[in-house]
Amino acid sequence: DEIPTVVGIFSAFGLVFSVSLFAWICCQRKSSKSNKTPPYKFVHVLKGVDIYPENLNSKKKFGADEKSEAKNKSMMPKNSLHLDLEKRDLNGNFPKTTPKNQSSPDLENLSPKHFVERKKDSVSPDSLKSITSLSSEDKQDKLGTLFFSLEYNFEKKAFVVNIKEARGLPAMDEQSMTSDPYIKMTILPEKKHKVKTRVLRKTLDPAFDETFTFYGIPYSQIQDLTLHFMILSFDRFSRDDVIGEVLIPLAGIELSEGRLLMDREIIKRNVRKSSGRGELLISLCYQSTTNTLTVVVLKARHLPKSDVSGLSDPYVKVNLYHAKKRISKKKTHVKKCTPNAVFNELFVFDIPCEGLDDISIEFLVLDSDRGSRNEVIGRLTLGSSAEGTGGEHWKEICEYPRRQIAKWHMLCDG
Repeated sequence: DEIPTVVGIFSAFGLVFSVSLFAWICCQRKSSKSNKTPPYKFVHVLKGVDIYPENLNSKKKFGADEKSEAKNKSMMPKNSLHLDLEKRDLNGNFPKTTPKNQSSPDLENLSPKHFVERKKDSVSPDSLKSITSLSSEDKQDKLGTLFFSLEYNFEKKAFVVNIKEARGLPAMDEQSMTSDPYIKMTILPEKKHKVKTRVLRKTLDPAFDETFTFYGIPYSQIQDLTLHFMILSFDRFSRDDVIGEVLIPLAGIELSEGRLLMDREIIKRNVRKSSGRGELLISLCYQSTTNTLTVVVLKARHLPKSDVSGLSDPYVKVNLYHAKKRISKKKTHVKKCTPNAVFNELFVFDIPCEGLDDISIEFLVLDSDRGSRNEVIGRLTLGSSAEGTGGEHWKEICEYPRRQIAKWHMLCDG
């Protein structure tokens, strides 16, 4: 009788010990899961984007202690927003905040102890008077002015770009006589960092006030970089309109004394042809009797590597435009791991008007990537207003209808 009693007591103690151990393990997993680093590499908030390089560990990204966080908050300007994971609502969304309507750069809240601000290439009152006295033809050529600031944080080895506002943008929507502007920014020449602002609706003087912080860039390399700003207008029904661009070489720009305020005139986009983008062989035939256009995507050659892992997986997207509005689109099959792709795919487009004066075709060579967004390798436009071989090819098919004409074309930068 004593043996079963002893066995029962030991079994009870073993059960209590197992339950306690299981509860302790669950608590430890829950606490470690709550402190786990978020799986993303950058955080996009309402007024800023933080981009973390891959060589930074998780502790440097999100695991700072309370003292360093308090120090960083004191170093940051008050008008910049940061991600607070504890301020989300029950649905996991952040509370909405009303954007600022002021058009001038908001720099009054910055502490003079931390930032020494300098103004460069500012717009003087005399220049403002000269702008207002321009003729209507000169005003049409003006694409506006972009205002931004540059700064380098030596403590964090971070390059900070703040896109403040743009003034005097042209109206891209002829009906409402306004635009829906946003800005894409790329750091050249490597094009590793590509970011963009949010879209501001129906305004020609957008105040973005968005900060982009790039970590892990040594100060010695800043002089070798170039900032490329592309100003666009969002279009829901067709491709976004390109307003213009701003190119800022950082050579000769001194950022060691503090934040530098700058403004630049927006210029017309320069379509830079590059031999490194490759070539595309296209055959066209215009049938005047049936009012159709036959497009044959034949070959591509000398395509660049899209990533470090290996060759690209190219395919071609064909867009047909009528009076700058896309009316039809086609695409070829994907060719795996090759810089010299053979497509031999034919597409027939019905032309909605008599003749090809208002018609243009855009060819986008893209790299197929299942894990992320497909990257544009190169671009080609054929039409009456196209330059170089694109315009010559179009002129030939208009002069010789019902004849299939094939030509090689250099791809432009995407």
